[in-house]
Amino acid sequence: MSDSSPAVSRRTFLHRTGAGAVLLAGGALAGGTAAAASGTAAPAGIAPADLDPLALLKRMLAFDTQNFGDGGVTRPHAEMLKSVWNSAGVSAEIVPTPKKDNVHLIARIEGTTAAPPLLLLGHSDVVPVERAKWSVDPFAGVVQDGEIYGRGALDMKGANAAFITALLRHLGEGARFDRDIIVLTDCDEEAGQYGSRWLAEQHWDKINAGMVLTEGGWFLAQKDRTTPMLITVTRQDKVYFNLDLVADGTATHSSKPNPDSAIARLSRAVTALDTWLAPVTLTPVTRQYFAALAKATRDAPFRRALELLLSAKSQPARERAAALVVKRSSYPWLHRALLRTTHAFVIEDAGYKENVIPSTATLRVNCRGVPGGQRPRDFLKAVRERLSDRKVAVKLVGNPGESEEDALKRLDETFAKPPSSIDSPLYAAISAAAARTYPGAVFAPALFEAGTSLAPWTSRGVPGYGVYPYVLDNDQLVTMHGTDERISVAALRQGAEFMYRMFDRFRVR
Repeated sequence: MSDSSPAVSRRTFLHRTGAGAVLLAGGALAGGTAAAASGTAAPAGIAPADLDPLALLKRMLAFDTQNFGDGGVTRPHAEMLKSVWNSAGVSAEIVPTPKKDNVHLIARIEGTTAAPPLLLLGHSDVVPVERAKWSVDPFAGVVQDGEIYGRGALDMKGANAAFITALLRHLGEGARFDRDIIVLTDCDEEAGQYGSRWLAEQHWDKINAGMVLTEGGWFLAQKDRTTPMLITVTRQDKVYFNLDLVADGTATHSSKPNPDSAIARLSRAVTALDTWLAPVTLTPVTRQYFAALAKATRDAPFRRALELLLSAKSQPARERAAALVVKRSSYPWLHRALLRTTHAFVIEDAGYKENVIPSTATLRVNCRGVPGGQRPRDFLKAVRERLSDRKVAVKLVGNPGESEEDALKRLDETFAKPPSSIDSPLYAAISAAAARTYPGAVFAPALFEAGTSLAPWTSRGVPGYGVYPYVLDNDQLVTMHGTDERISVAALRQGAEFMYRMFDRFRVR
């Protein structure tokens, strides 16, 4: 999941907690493979471990591809996957970037026609870990109580494992597809200079496609946390932008505390902003999502709350209903995020010595706007009004050399970009696979509350969609970019079956 703004490094802090160690081993496989479990032999030329999503995911997790904001070490991971593709007779190319050992991998399965290719986009880099807070080694692929733990298990090496093993299963059966299928395992998705934008600028001919699938849509469970409830495919990302809150005060010796403290002033501003919520907005995309959720849930009070939200005629009624939806939801943080522009306090910078009261304190606020809802410029205005009496500057963080107005115009363009069309062979294939794999669940398009690497394609009018192809409960969902990231092994296997059925729609009979 993307962090696409200029990076602010936390390398020093993370290295103190043991996050900087680099593991470049391929990793031993634990447990049996899918082929062994079923009692069938793997197809000739493809190793059993390459057909089992759990076994392949274990290998992926063993590579420490942490990205601290300036790219990770992805070459060993790419070389492992290249050997997997080559063993299946698929051409794969490592594309180096200007940063040493930070590479992309492009595999291409040749199709039978000149139809525009289908591209699978899955990033290899992961966000850093605070290793001391994990209950297991984040790079060991530990399976415990039916879940596999590891940095990237959810975001998004688990999805990559499901994508790749599903394709290999088809290839092992001798399948041919009606178009080229490109599998891009990219780097710098979690921030960095050489991600998909750089690749598109340098090598568009290698990744030119007619439709793209990446991370995104959530597969949600009923209140029992296991029964599939809602299968979504995202067709639009929220709008990503950052604000900096900057407080100034008097610098002096720490033996003489004074009321003009930059840190205290910033803290009061944070308190004022912490409990404030941007207004609820429903767009055609989110309205369709919440309507599908109301149809899917078996929780009657939750369904009634959703119906109140969808039928609200005034903003006060909409706000009251939205609060009830979040209260009743089994995924409260997700649904709160889909209802409005969000703001999260992410990085604080103040002080440099314990006997000095600093003159400046800064806090980075990461914001995600709903396309077609509240404009980023209107959110910025509302934040400034709320903090107008706090003596804190609110600065929009733009690209280097970009004025605030230029940054706002750029965000206006992103805000106004329409969602990907649902009239495409890929969307139809995802819908059909959902119906076959999760027959008791409701399928719907959705908004992704985060961001992806889809911009190089969607900006050219290429439809792009997202799925995380495994059913998650809320406890698993909140481990994304957090501690003890994990997914269910059974859900991973079912997700690989979902992907197999999706690719089946492109198979030549």
